[in-house]
Amino acid sequence: MKKLGLLPRLLLGIACGILIGALTPEAVVKILVTFSGIFGNFLNFVIPLIIIGFVAPGIAELGQGAGRLLGITTGLAYLSTLIAGTAAYLVSSVVLPVLTSGYTMTAAQNPEEALLKPFFTVDMPPVMGVMSALLTAFILGLGVAALKGRSLRDVLGEFQQVVEGVIQKAIIPLLPIHVAGIFANMTYAGEVMRILTIFGKVFMLVILLHIAILFFQYFTAAAIGRRNPFVALRNMLPAYFTAIGTQSSAATIPVTLRCAKTNGVSDEVADFAIPLCATIHLSGSTITLTTCSLAVILLAGHAFPSLAAYFPFIMMLGITMVAAPGVPGGAVMAALGILQSMLGFTEAQLGLMIALYLTQDSFGTACNVTGDCAISIIVDTLAGNGHRREKLAQSPAAAR
Repeated sequence: MKKLGLLPRLLLGIACGILIGALTPEAVVKILVTFSGIFGNFLNFVIPLIIIGFVAPGIAELGQGAGRLLGITTGLAYLSTLIAGTAAYLVSSVVLPVLTSGYTMTAAQNPEEALLKPFFTVDMPPVMGVMSALLTAFILGLGVAALKGRSLRDVLGEFQQVVEGVIQKAIIPLLPIHVAGIFANMTYAGEVMRILTIFGKVFMLVILLHIAILFFQYFTAAAIGRRNPFVALRNMLPAYFTAIGTQSSAATIPVTLRCAKTNGVSDEVADFAIPLCATIHLSGSTITLTTCSLAVILLAGHAFPSLAAYFPFIMMLGITMVAAPGVPGGAVMAALGILQSMLGFTEAQLGLMIALYLTQDSFGTACNVTGDCAISIIVDTLAGNGHRREKLAQSPAAAR
């Protein structure tokens, strides 16, 4: 199992859950449901720790930047995140009600009324609420960024490593079993075919939105930096496919750097902007989380939220995903807290969000890292370093 990637394990968990729910006695299904309940409580306990462990060190590291370049890059990355999330909301507001028409999911809407309940539960109250964790992370991050000392910064860095270890060694390996429990319960309740049908439709919508936002980013960057957008996108293909394989923005940084420099971004800007954007620019992840969360809301039988009510969630996504770990599923893990506090998601809905997100995690990461170069092209131009390398000019159109 360890040799399999996360996506194959997740798909295997879904398949096993469906088979168990369809073919095994109630007692077997309840064993999985019991595990899912305990795991869900553990996830709730860890959520505040994840927020502090990711957001505080991320904000602290932003304070070490290069002044003007830091402000430009951070502002552009956050603006790109807001645009991606808003675009996903607007498209979803038109498409998702049609895709989910006639589909509802009682187990996600009222998990306490699900057909099967766990044998027992283990209460794991979190050490603090989600908003308290966010405020603590902001205070610590901003405070450490303003200090010249290294002690507290090192503590936050080591705490982040501890949280990443919990995700890599406990949460990620057990996620397929958790998802298997959710799908076993839904299968036993006769709801799984509805969910799988919606999964496929939402997946295709997300991929199309990824492609659309990349074209928007590169046409914008091309207009500002006087590049050929098609050549720039072609030059980014190695980074795109590397990210699909690694599922990690951080692991793809060396390839992204090389591609950005091939696109004519100066060395000093590329070396600064690409690693920074790998932690703060997650337009693909924002699209996925926005689209999937809206799909889950509709599946739960709730009314589609207005943009005024939903936009604060998009704004918080751009902050809570800062420095999301370079491990599969890092963005959705960082977003669990605001999904719960701002959208009122239940444990069952959080489990579905994790499953929905991880099925396309490779493509979301690829969208993130490809968009990083568009940001770096704009930063390079605004910083006055927008000279292009001769190797970029492979065609007369590229040189214009």
